[in-house]
Amino acid sequence: MSLKSSIVRRPTRRVLVGHVALGGGAPVVVQSMTNTDTADIAGTVAQVHELWQAGSELVRLTVNTEEAARAVPVIREKLDALGCNVPLIGDFHFNGHRLIKAVPECAEALAKLRINPGNVGRGAKKDEQFATLIEAAARYGKAVRIGVNWGSLDQELLARMMDENAKRPKPHVPEDVMRNALITSALDSARRAEELGLPGDRIVLSCKLSGVQDLVKVYLDLASRSDYALHLGLTEAGMGSKGIVASTAALALLMQEGIGDTIRVSLTPQPGESRTTEVQVAQEILQVMGIRSFTPLVTACPGCGRTTSTVFQELAQNIQNWLRTQMPIWRGQYPGVERMNVAVMGCVVNGPGESKHANVGISLPGTGEVPVAPVYVDGAKTVTLKGDRIAEEFQTIVEDYVERTYGKTNNGQS
Repeated sequence: MSLKSSIVRRPTRRVLVGHVALGGGAPVVVQSMTNTDTADIAGTVAQVHELWQAGSELVRLTVNTEEAARAVPVIREKLDALGCNVPLIGDFHFNGHRLIKAVPECAEALAKLRINPGNVGRGAKKDEQFATLIEAAARYGKAVRIGVNWGSLDQELLARMMDENAKRPKPHVPEDVMRNALITSALDSARRAEELGLPGDRIVLSCKLSGVQDLVKVYLDLASRSDYALHLGLTEAGMGSKGIVASTAALALLMQEGIGDTIRVSLTPQPGESRTTEVQVAQEILQVMGIRSFTPLVTACPGCGRTTSTVFQELAQNIQNWLRTQMPIWRGQYPGVERMNVAVMGCVVNGPGESKHANVGISLPGTGEVPVAPVYVDGAKTVTLKGDRIAEEFQTIVEDYVERTYGKTNNGQS
């Protein structure tokens, strides 16, 4: 049995965010967020478009000033003119109630509002300010993500729950109380939103922490206590390999349990790095788990003393990059190509075997081996390449295979 068929998704309410469905059996959705100043219309449009081209299915924007709020409808209009229909999410903190009142067209242009209960307000004003945002979402038919973060948890709620815990005959450890406070904040806010007129099928919940084990415990508990659609993400995951590994560990554990309807990998970009890295990582997590397919993946060996040449490494990297850049074109032309497997192997030990298991595979010669590279297509050896143009010739073979196998006329489409 494949991994894909072994994962049973947790049943949740189906939520529409623009034209994108979350939960209710819909595929897990990849989300990202801009890091531009939203008031910079040109810069934000460019980054949203880049994230969308990379495969982000929802994009979140910071809405923190009146200038940013007024920019949102213009950004939406310019994206539509580019043919970019990705739904936009407004990220509101502290002053969202004022911005929604001052610029109602901002709410109209968004597909979803993101509200953090810990940052809506304090004391008596909290309920009123929360209600302003929820009523705007209900009025304009928008979805809402109620996103609780451990770093901005409602301190009044946490203090009350800590006091109650201290009075228990056997108090829980503070970490357990904090995790329960996150869940309580999310669920109480969702119930209040429904009381204010927002249907439950427009509510998405998240409870984000920066520790893998804490995140897993919170979501396992949250999933057992509600049927709302859930957004997953390890908050402040970090940079580079640390952020990727931590996010993968947390999200994979939860999705293996069928939990999660939309995900974001919250990476801190390396200096000069494209924001699209977080989209690529999220897609690859889903793909290697067998949950969704986005782009053909390359199987390649790690190298050893038999592979002192870097030829196979360079070819594997070039082929993977080429496949990813082709996908914006191939998605429409070649349905199913995202499930193709390509193997680039470096010596005779595992090379032929792995190449036979791929749709298209090449076994490059290792140190001391005959300088030829057999190519296998759907398990059958078709040609042996040699000379200085192996890379170009192999790419041509892959391209021909894509057109022959996934072209619309070969898929029974006219």
